[in-house]
Amino acid sequence: MEASRLPPKPDFEALDASAPASADRRTFILALIGNLVSSWTNNESLFIYVLMILLRTDQASAALTFATLNTTRARLDLIQRLAKIAVHDKALEKTLGKIIDRFNESTQIRNEFNHCMYNVDARGQITSTQSMRIVQTKGNLQFGETKPMDDARIKSMIKATKDMARINRDIWDFLPRLEEHVHSRDALP
Repeated sequence: MEASRLPPKPDFEALDASAPASADRRTFILALIGNLVSSWTNNESLFIYVLMILLRTDQASAALTFATLNTTRARLDLIQRLAKIAVHDKALEKTLGKIIDRFNESTQIRNEFNHCMYNVDARGQITSTQSMRIVQTKGNLQFGETKPMDDARIKSMIKATKDMARINRDIWDFLPRLEEHVHSRDALP
């Protein structure tokens, strides 16, 4: 019989017994992940209002358009194309482009924590993540990169959450400027 290539099954009873001792750090890490995901989602959802303005429509119609496009990339592509038609102020168009670029950068860390396996040690401590991406190196295919859940990584998560909060505020500051520009163009004879 061929030896199994599966990793060893965790000792769930030992994990359950020792997990309370590592609960504070695990809860902190899970809260950071939750903050990353909810911050990213809130930012993505604000693009509904950008669509609403660019399409000169109501919120429900913009949300329907947004939801019909099944990827973030498709949504942002539509926004960028509509902006080329509706925005005639280069500075405003550049601002939108920078917001989208920063949002796309934040998508990388959101994807990193949304599409991974969390590895725990015998005490239930989250020790690392393993990406769900297939990595090809020198003719080999490997199952995702493993990254430690160390203090440096936690600091990067905190920084990313702060960056996403700044993006959120910048989108809110941008929306009235975009709306005013589009409405002023509509008022032209």
